[in-house]
Amino acid sequence: MTLLFSIAALLPLSLSQVTADTLLMDAVSARDSIGVPRPERGQSMETVRRMFGEPDSIRPAVGDPPITRWIYQPFTVYFEHQLVITSVVNR
Repeated sequence: MTLLFSIAALLPLSLSQVTADTLLMDAVSARDSIGVPRPERGQSMETVRRMFGEPDSIRPAVGDPPITRWIYQPFTVYFEHQLVITSVVNR
């Protein structure tokens, strides 16, 4: 019985609140992205800017780690800190 009380007393100490940001992206089939040159994972913001020019729109960083979105006409680039994590073809 004391074991049960000990576990019950320690349980709230072992529970910690976990939070996360959710980033929703529409899926695009591979067929739709053929022939659309876009940034690759690991490229820096400077490299993307040099290769593709200034984006049409820049969405501010959100969350931790900070995720920034650069929107170009044919695609959107997602950065974590200063590096590309993915780029997707816009519909």
